[in-house]
Parts: sequence; C-alpha cells; structure tokens
Amino acid sequence: MAFAVTSSSNAVSGSSFSRSSASSDIKVPQIGSFRLADRHATVNLSHKRSAMKPVNAEPKRNDPMVPLAATIVAPVSPKVEVEDYEQLAKELDNASPLEIIDKALEKFGNDIAIAFSGAEDVALIEYAKLTGRPFRVFSLDTGRLNPETYRFFDEVEKHYGIRIEYMFPDAVEVQALVRSKGLFSFYEDGHQECCRVRKVRPLRRALKGLRAWITGQRKDQSPGTRSEVPVVQVDPVFEGMDGGIGSLVKWNPVSNVDGKDIWNFLRAMNVPVNSLHTQGYVSIGCEPCTRPVLPGQHEREGRWWWEDAKAKECGLHKGNLKQDSAAQLNGNGNGASHSNGTGTQSDIFNSKSLVTLSRTGIENLARLESRKEPWLVVLYAPWCPFCQAMEESYVELAEKLAGSGVKVAKFRADGEQKEYAQKELQLGSFPTILFFPKYSSKPIKYASEKRDVDSLMAFINALR
Repeated sequence: MAFAVTSSSNAVSGSSFSRSSASSDIKVPQIGSFRLADRHATVNLSHKRSAMKPVNAEPKRNDPMVPLAATIVAPVSPKVEVEDYEQLAKELDNASPLEIIDKALEKFGNDIAIAFSGAEDVALIEYAKLTGRPFRVFSLDTGRLNPETYRFFDEVEKHYGIRIEYMFPDAVEVQALVRSKGLFSFYEDGHQECCRVRKVRPLRRALKGLRAWITGQRKDQSPGTRSEVPVVQVDPVFEGMDGGIGSLVKWNPVSNVDGKDIWNFLRAMNVPVNSLHTQGYVSIGCEPCTRPVLPGQHEREGRWWWEDAKAKECGLHKGNLKQDSAAQLNGNGNGASHSNGTGTQSDIFNSKSLVTLSRTGIENLARLESRKEPWLVVLYAPWCPFCQAMEESYVELAEKLAGSGVKVAKFRADGEQKEYAQKELQLGSFPTILFFPKYSSKPIKYASEKRDVDSLMAFINALR
C-alpha cells in the first residue's frame, strides 16, 4: 500500500503522533494531513523530507498492513503567528482549564500534544475531550513503571478511544547505563543520570516533532520549583520542530488549580484513575523511585525519598528552576542565599512556643550530658517544600507541649551549617527531627516519616 502526503514548503514534521478525536464516526485515521490512499498512489517528498524519521508513535487503525517503520509524515501545519505569550498568560490567568486547553488546541491544531504521566493528569485528557476538538496524547515509557500504571494506560485508551503515543528510551543508552552501574545506581549517586536517559532524552525527541505541548503542572505540587508556573509560556529548555530556543510553547492549563479540585473534577466526571492513588500514591513516577506519602508529608516526598528535598525534579520541567534553585539542585545547597540565619527566603516554624537555636545553642545542647528537660528539635531549610508541608503540624505540636516540660525547637541546617549538621546531628535530608533525652547526651533521630501531631506525640511520649 502506498501513501499520498500533502506537504507545504515550510512546514515539515518528523512526528508520527496520532490525532485523536471524541467523534466515533471517523472511518479513516489521519495524522495532520497524512491520509491513507489507494494502493497505486505515490509519495511525493523532497529528499530532505524523505530522510526524516518519525517519532515512535502509532495511530489507532484497523489496517494491520501498515507497519510503523514504513510511515513518512509531513503534515501541513497551521501557520502560527508570533504572539506575546507573557501577555497571553496574564489574559488567561483566571481562565478555566477547559478554556485554556480549548485555546491551545485551536491555536496549534495537530502540532500540540498532551503529556500524560499516568497519574491525576488524566484530567487533561478529559478537558481535551470536552472541547470537542481533535487532540493527541503522548507518554514516556521508561521501562520501570508500576504494573498498575501500564494497566491504567490501557484503560485510558479504551475509555477515550485513543492511542497514546509512547516514547521509549534508547536501548543502547539504557544497556550502557545498566551494564556499567547496575539496575539501581540512582540509590547511590542520584536519580538525574537515569532520568536523563529514560525520560529527558525521549521527551526531547518527542517535542522536536511539535510546536507546543500541554502539561499537568500545578503550583501547589512543588512550592520550591513550581510556585510560579504560568498557564502558558515559551518553553525555556526544549526545542520544537522549527528548532532553536523559543520554537516550543508550553501550556500548563491546571497551573492555578488546587490538587483537591482536580480530584473533585475527576470524581464528578467519573474519569478512570490509576489504582495506585487508592494505595496512598499521589505523585506517580517509576516504580523504584515512587512510594506512598504519609500524613503530614508533601505529595512530592513520595519521589526520590533518599535525596534532599531540593532534588525533587527529574529534568522534564527544569525550566521552572531559577538560577539559585538550579545551583541548589546541582550542588550541596551551600550558596550564600541560603546561609544559616540570612537570605531572602522567609523563615518558617514561627511560634512563641518554639525556641530558635543558633549554631552555638545547638552545640551547647548536644554537649550536655544531663538536661533539665528533654528537647525536640527539627533541622530544616525554609525553602524545602517538605519542611513547609509539616510546618502546621510542628507548630501545633509545640503549642500543645508548651508548659509540659518538653522544649520544642528549630535549627536551620542548610547553607554553611549543613556540613556540621550532617556530621554531628545525623542530618540526612530535610526535615530531620531529633529528640534530646533528659539524661543522655546522644540525640535520638525520629525514623518515621509520619509527621502529623499524633505520630510525633507518640514518639515523644515513648522516650520522655
């Protein structure tokens, strides 16, 4: 079978992402201007276009005779005029996710796709369906996802009548990484290298076939890195099909929506969800790097839990990071902007019932072999989203313990104090909670990640 491809002189796509539609009466699947023709038609492409390789994505079709490797795609793309996206973001800041996605699909047609992670961002697909416009969905299959996530992908495809356009990591790169460093090297030297091979590079390939993409980022997901995400922006990191910085537009239609409102929407619309959510998972990624969160924990704390809170991004949304935040991610967080007791970040754990310890104060407390009363101390960094997430419960605990004979305190352990805290105070990641008993010089580290008031109180009562 041969194909006819309508192409323009200035709009060529290397993507073979499928185009999905809510309508069920379309008989012939289309990809941009790509169409199935009779078996005597020919392909009329320039030498440059015929050398292009399609992205690994497959449209939903009943004809098994068309292998993916044989497809060459050069869709006619809508002409996109230059637009001030900062101004557009301001205009759409109070718009609903439905209105924002409708605008995105209208503007970019077949050159935009929804990035689907297999979590609550299924809401994006539901919104796209509600617009009544054709839409496309892609996902990164890292090869390390939970079985529940794979089953959820299948359920979503059947529910919406679409084919998710899966992107896979390069087999040679994965093989080299695993053979040289093993299957679980990220537990020892950080997740960035594995994420770069299994997620970032496949995403980069996918986006090179697009002019825009839609993500499920929300401001409340990660206060440290996503608190200023606009509803639409020129992607500061990745490139689109035209090449160069500024060639790709990034839409974040649920940026201003609270997580609880996303779930209210999913329940109201009876949308299928990943069964992992019923097991305590909120933010869902690869199986070895994801676990349920506990009461008092931030949702991102279920990801890469063995690392400091500042490293809770995999690289897909690196553009969210400001220069000082990027320095934290790439270093040890000892920058001047986060030195102990100074810096621009507003302090947390502010209460009259809490004692603020200086470096001298914590040193003196640690040296005492006998104390008049036991102490509970949190080692924290105010920029850490997980410290911020437990602020309310820790302050409530301090107020409950006021006058009880237990002192509750805080010590800012980032910046220049971090090395001391790691060496002398058992700091592994933020927050770290220590109990200094009345008649022992050695502090006891709170091992659990349950940071609600009742759990912390049980820890104290067991030791005092």
